[in-house]
Parts: sequence; structure tokens; C-alpha cells
Amino acid sequence: MNRLLIAGFAMMALMASAQAQGIDPGLFETPVDGSVASWIIRTFGLITVLSVAPGILIMVTSFPRLIIAFAILRAGMGLQTTPANLILVSLALFMTFYIMAPTFDRAWSEGVQPLMENEIDETEAIARISDPFRDFMMANTRDQDLNLFIDIATERGQTVETDGEIDLRVLTPAFMISEIRRGFEIGFLIVLPFLVIDLVVATITMSMGMMMLPPTAISLPFKILFFVLIDGWNLLVGSLVRSFV
Repeated sequence: MNRLLIAGFAMMALMASAQAQGIDPGLFETPVDGSVASWIIRTFGLITVLSVAPGILIMVTSFPRLIIAFAILRAGMGLQTTPANLILVSLALFMTFYIMAPTFDRAWSEGVQPLMENEIDETEAIARISDPFRDFMMANTRDQDLNLFIDIATERGQTVETDGEIDLRVLTPAFMISEIRRGFEIGFLIVLPFLVIDLVVATITMSMGMMMLPPTAISLPFKILFFVLIDGWNLLVGSLVRSFV
């Protein structure tokens, strides 16, 4: 697990040439050759990228689809704070590590480890570490979403390909909206059974004249029981993991 974490965060850091082994010891020393502006920009860029590294890491992994599905599940069951946000986020994170394990292992063995052993430089390490994530995103991005950003980039005269591969500035937003869409698709399928239970309970309570009794007060135990009886967590987690290529 530690190796997966190191590999993931190393990719984000290397995107700003901030990998620990590659940082010049004099990075934070004020230069005396008149290049103060260059030093300030470099230092500011490094600190900025490191501060948003967790967010960048989430953007290029399976986390968005997972957390959206879990949030919709909780809303569909009518539970406001159970499971707690910390539990859902933690579950989504550990599932992300599980799903992304082959990608992290490849990034570690092909990019981070050779860099730490001084076999390659930072520029080559960045390319090697980003390639596994690029392949993962390409495999899980819809063609419609990718074509959308390619068309927009072409209209604006922006770079679409770099060295024969789709630029990450085009691929990453396409991957993100694909993941959000799939998360809502899965959420819709999750909510349907709970909606049926709500409708049945509401119909019964109305027919019995219990208009002052909130239907959710009766349907909630049935929805929890239904989810437990079908082994819902096992089905949901298994389906989410298998939904990734």
C-alpha cells in the first residue's frame, strides 16, 4: 500500500519536476547571479503543484465514479449522514488503490524506481510515469467526450497530440466527464429499487388514510433490510470494480 501511495504522489510531483531525488539542493536558496525572477517563478510553481497534488491524483483515477455511486446510494436509501462522509471517502480511496494497483505498479517500476536509482532524468521519468495513467484514462474515456475536447482544442488552435499521443490537457477533462457520467448511470440503477419501495409504501399509507405519517419513516427500514438481504455492498462494489477496463 505504501508503494502505491508513493507511486501516485510521485507522478503528481514529477509533473512539476518536483520529485525529491531530482530537486536541486539549491532550489530554495536565493540566487546571486541575477536570476531572482526565475527562482521565484520556479519556487512558486513547485509549491502550487504540490498543494493541489491530491486533487490532481483524484482526477486521473477511478475515485470520481466510486464516490458518486456511494453518495447516490446513501441519498437513495434516505440516509443523510450514515455511512459518514469519512467512511465513504475512505472506502472509495481504498477501492481506488485496489483498482489502480496495476497502473501504480507500472508507474513505479518504469518511472519512479529508475529515477530514484539515477538511471533516467526527470524529463524521461515524467513521461514514463504519466504513460500508465494515460493508458488507463484512454481505456475508460468515451469517444464522444474525447472528440468533444479534441474539437474544442482544434478550434482554439491548441495542441491536441504530443509525440503521437493525446495531450493530457485534452484527455484529463474528457476522462473526468466520462467518469461523472458513468457514476450517474450507476447511481440511477442503484436508486430505482429504493424508489419502488418508496412508491409502494406511500401508496399503502395513503390508502390507509395515514396522511400525517411520513412515508419515509416506514420505507427506510424496508430499504435497509432489502439492501442487506441482497448483499448490496458486495454487489455494488463488485460491479464498480468490474466496470473499469
